[in-house]
This record gives sequence, C-alpha cells and structure tokens, in this order.
Amino acid sequence: MEQHRWARAYLWALIHGSGKKTPRRMAREDALPPAALRGLHQFINASSWDWRPVRRRLAERVAAQASPYAWTVAELIIPKSGGHSVGVHRRVDPVTGHSVNCQRALGLFLAGAGHAFPVDWSLVLSGAWDWDPQRRRRARIPEEEKERPVGVHVLGHVTDAVTLPHVAGLPWVLDLTRCEDAAGVLAGLARERLDVVCEVDPGQVVLVGQHTPTVCTVGALMGARHARQPHVIVRQAPDGRTKVVPVHLYPGTVRLPQLTVGADGASRTYRILERSAPDGRLPARYWITSLTDRPVDEVLSLVRGRSAALMTVSVLQNRLGVLDFEGRSFPGWHHHMTMASAAYVHQYLDGAPGGAPAEPSGATC
Repeated sequence: MEQHRWARAYLWALIHGSGKKTPRRMAREDALPPAALRGLHQFINASSWDWRPVRRRLAERVAAQASPYAWTVAELIIPKSGGHSVGVHRRVDPVTGHSVNCQRALGLFLAGAGHAFPVDWSLVLSGAWDWDPQRRRRARIPEEEKERPVGVHVLGHVTDAVTLPHVAGLPWVLDLTRCEDAAGVLAGLARERLDVVCEVDPGQVVLVGQHTPTVCTVGALMGARHARQPHVIVRQAPDGRTKVVPVHLYPGTVRLPQLTVGADGASRTYRILERSAPDGRLPARYWITSLTDRPVDEVLSLVRGRSAALMTVSVLQNRLGVLDFEGRSFPGWHHHMTMASAAYVHQYLDGAPGGAPAEPSGATC
C-alpha cells in the first residue's frame, strides 16, 4: 500500500512539479508532505518493486485505449557529468562528431491516438559495466544484463512485444540508418514473421532476382536505369495547403541475404522506396518494407509513428524528467523511467487531472 501511495505522489510530481524531477526537488512541492523526500527516494532507489510487470500493464492499457498501429524504437542520450551513474560512458555523437559522456537508452513505443506511448526501456551497457564485478555490484546490475549491440536490444524488445495480445502483430517502423547490425534486426523481424517499414542506409545489402539472385545495395539498385518507378503522394500541410511528395519505388521485390534457403522467413520479399530531397542538397532516403501488397501512401503513412516517437522523447526530456535521474543503481534508473513513461501515458491518454495526490504517510517502501 505504501508503494502505491508513493507511486501516486511521484507520478503527480513528474506531471505537475516544476524544475528538475529529482526526489529532492519534487519533495519541495506544496502538495507533498514533509516526509516526501525520504519516501520518494526510497520508492525509486531502495524499493525492490519489479518494473517489468508494471510496463507490461502500461502497454496493455495503451493497446486497449489508443488504437495503436505500429511499434517503434527511439534512442535516448542522457548527458552525465561524472562516471558513477549506471551505464555512463563516453561515445562519439554520430550527428555532431563530438565525444559525449552519457547514458544510452532505447525506448519502445506504441504509436497510436496521435502519440507514441513509451512502454519499455533498455539501458545500453559497455566497457567496465559489463566486466567489472565491483562496479556491477555497486550499481546492482542483474547477472543477465550484459553488453549487447543495439540491434540485440531492439530484438529483445521484439521478443517481449510479440507476447502482448492485440498488438503482437503490428508492423515495426524503425530507423536503422545508424544501426551497426541493421541486417540482423531485419532478419530477426523476418524470423518472427513481423511486417516492417524500416529506413535503411543506401549500403543495405539485398538480393535481386528469383532463380539466380544477385547481391546489390539499396542505393545501387535504385540508382540503376529503369529501376525507379515514380509515384506521387499528396498530403495536407499543417497550414491547410496541399503538399505533393515525390517518391520512387523499385518495381520488383527483393529478399534479404541473411535469410538463407530453409530458414524461417526465407521466402519473404520486400519493396524498396526512395524519397529524394526536393532541392537535391540532402542525400536520398530509403525504406525497405515487407508490406508489398499495400499502397505506397499507406506504407509511408506508418512512418509518422517514428516522428511521433521523437516528439515523445522531447516531451519526456523537457517536461517529465527522463534526463534528471541522479541515482546510480540499475533498478533505480528503471524505476524512474517506468514512472516517467506512466506519467506520459497518464497525461496524454487519460488527460491527467490537476488535483493533488493522495497524501502518503512517512513510512518507507
């Protein structure tokens, strides 16, 4: 019961509190009792509640209420000044080229009802966080949590998602352009017989032809003569004007070389879509999709789920405190991310009421 009371208080403070979303700062809110600092801290950092069933119930709630149409994954980079927060490491930002000290996380989202709702998280561990027993023990990292490529984290989310009723078979909309194992992610999704709309690098390898297939990259294939079939998508711009989006598609289908004859999903075929920048200054963008029988407009409309996820990440950063966790433990980080996800779902799916939380007592969890 005490956990439920402090969970309600923490949720209220994430949504309605001002400033950084840390127990110390949130405890200053007038709606919370004097014992709030100790209670909030204990609830997040010292309590032993399991975040996994909470997230599953969160996903089931979104599935039931938001009419979701796709799964997607988005990266969250959490800058850190020190080196003690669980998972913190230095990495080169692929966009800026600068080295940053940060935690790196992947969020799983269900896109629907005009939003992308966060329903699960994974923390990318590397370096000493994988092999240093003292550091792992201090951070309370479970034995099964090891260093894994980002693509393996994505497929881990897939494994969990396919067990959820009603949304297990939704298509996956992913940006794999900076994923080191994009081919492995596509192959894993194919083995699960899941549909995809994935943006890929022009160097993504595919097989062209049926009887004697040849190996080709997506970029080279779409650059070949007569390989680009023009298509026009008409969209309504936010200002009400009609926007014409030119798209090219490969008239045939391709397969994935990772799925050899006899393997699950080996017969699956894909369509390639290309969108060039209108002014020609930016490189073309490419998508590979298993939805070969769907209209192009319908396929590319699913990409809005990816855009929605990026908007959700921005809200989580700027309003709901996903960057503000100051604890150092693995469970504490997951507790905080679970509550931030619940706050987003509560605020945007239920229209969170502005009332004060039920007053918790001073007992610890």
